[in-house]
Amino acid sequence: MVASGATLVVRPDSGDPAETTLKVAQILADRFGTTTNAKGFRVLNNVRIIQGDGVNLDSLRLCLSNFFHNGFSTENISFGMGGGLLQQVNRDTMQWAMKCSAMQVNGEWRDVYKSPVGDVSKASKKGRLALVRNARGDMQTLREEALAAGQVDELQTVFENGRIVQSTTFDAIRERAAAGVNQFVTSRAPL
Repeated sequence: MVASGATLVVRPDSGDPAETTLKVAQILADRFGTTTNAKGFRVLNNVRIIQGDGVNLDSLRLCLSNFFHNGFSTENISFGMGGGLLQQVNRDTMQWAMKCSAMQVNGEWRDVYKSPVGDVSKASKKGRLALVRNARGDMQTLREEALAAGQVDELQTVFENGRIVQSTTFDAIRERAAAGVNQFVTSRAPL
């Protein structure tokens, strides 16, 4: 890698951005070494950091302050611009993300999941999943093998093996979204 002139870019995942980026910088400094720039700050050799999780004006300032106070140049890090820099509404606001939960290897299903040490609230569901309505009418995720007799899996296959197997129109999506909002509003109406 070094001989090619390439730069390795490392992207930390979850956790407190200021703590995580500094820890990553320290680990990379140990592994790759540093040089000192004209202002006396350490610059990582052949490697940089990009922070995309939890970026907002406050966390950005804290990351850069941590770098400054620990002798690392700001040229070691770049920041991804997500919802936090605009309005702080992102996938974490509703704790929703789509991830792989199972894979089949040689005919055997295996669980796939994420369990970040820096933020246990971002652990993902694992296994082959079904989406059902519970007794209150709310949606609930279950493992397929936990489906009771008569329960209907609301999940539908849309894309499979490189092919679209079910398509819909934008108007139909709008209608479903409006129905969902109306159901949520009426079910949560004050008594």
